[in-house]
Amino acid sequence: MLPQEIIRKRRDGEELGRDELEQFFRAYLDDMVTDYQMSAFLMASYYSPLTMDETLAITDIFIRSGSRLDLAAVSGVKVDKHSTGGVGDKTSLLLVPIVAAAGVRVPMISGRGLGHTGGTLDKLESIPGFRVRLSPMEILHLLGETGMVMAGQSDDIVPLDRRIYALRDVTSTVEILPLIAASIMSKKVAGGADALVLDIKTGSGAFMRERVQAEELALLLAGVGSHFNLPTVGLITDMNEPLGLAVGNWLEVVEVIDCLQGRETPDLMEVTYALAGLMIHLGRKAQSVTEGIAVARDVVRRGLAFEQFMRLVRGQGGDTSVVEETLRYRNASAIVEVTAPRSGFVRAIDARKLGMLAGELGAGRRKVTDTVDPTAGIVLAKKCGDRVEEEEVLCRLYSSTVPELVSYRAAAIRTFTISDAEFPRTGKIFSYFDSDTIVPWGDTASPF
Repeated sequence: MLPQEIIRKRRDGEELGRDELEQFFRAYLDDMVTDYQMSAFLMASYYSPLTMDETLAITDIFIRSGSRLDLAAVSGVKVDKHSTGGVGDKTSLLLVPIVAAAGVRVPMISGRGLGHTGGTLDKLESIPGFRVRLSPMEILHLLGETGMVMAGQSDDIVPLDRRIYALRDVTSTVEILPLIAASIMSKKVAGGADALVLDIKTGSGAFMRERVQAEELALLLAGVGSHFNLPTVGLITDMNEPLGLAVGNWLEVVEVIDCLQGRETPDLMEVTYALAGLMIHLGRKAQSVTEGIAVARDVVRRGLAFEQFMRLVRGQGGDTSVVEETLRYRNASAIVEVTAPRSGFVRAIDARKLGMLAGELGAGRRKVTDTVDPTAGIVLAKKCGDRVEEEEVLCRLYSSTVPELVSYRAAAIRTFTISDAEFPRTGKIFSYFDSDTIVPWGDTASPF
């Protein structure tokens, strides 16, 4: 196998066979294909799209590059969830205890934040003592004992994808949809779940900014899941403004605790309950998605989901005292209020810019090795559609690492668009999808 011949065929749009792809990727893992040759392959794949057969082959090669979790010893249907990432997206922290409280096993393998989006593992690790690096035996024990686990990807799960993703990140080839699908689905298949629910974000704060691109990815992911006998369904949701009020690791945990204790943020819980309904239905604890949503609301109302969250924190070594009383947590060393320059209605909040700003305050990272300030971030006082008066607070900035926090006020104000006209709020869920179709969400809940 000549690497340059594989690259040439990819460049010219010729379909590569399974054997050719396996030899090329295996050679890369064995350092027989160089980073610059793989970079050329990736850029060729950006301009000459991979076929479905190539996508399935690469996904399988990724899976077989490492080990797979075997969760068969744990009884019940195991349902995982994945989001393509967004600003203020803390739904995973809500879904795991809610769905587990409904009786569904939830083995969630999560990632870290990069760029303008937050990472579930960083949020969890803002809880003192919380462990996300778990052995397969620990994952099995927690899943069997508490019905849930939230952990990071171990070194021997899909190592080929981890190495290639790092290269995609530095060569501006992250946006290749077939490789996004192979990356996500290889980890989920190797993670051992029986079913998967996806949240595909679209809008200014998402990687898939255009709805048509999000729909293309959704069908591709569900199709790959079907091929590997992993039933996959999901939602396409709005990420044109941050989801919920908090952006930043501990700040988002506090919002999660509030929601689980009944102080709900409407847009955040709209998306959370819909995803929970899908997961509970797939987990065979509800006859329909509508019933699943009702079950999810009930376990929150009765306090069962908060009890499960406490079990999750305790089971993975976290300090439950700060969950029971969030004021015990150390405060950010600086807090700055950002006020409205004029009266009117909040027309838009640029989620991407706000996410990048939170990162500059210490809440995110530009590269995987960066550390984060768990206290840093932004909490919104106003959302799209809200009335605001001149000098009224739009948001608050938090940081323990940025000395001149007040200098970021102007950048924060620029993320808000204020207009004179009032306009109606819209729902955050656009559509439902599975391997066969995409339909508007309002048309889908009752049949399931």
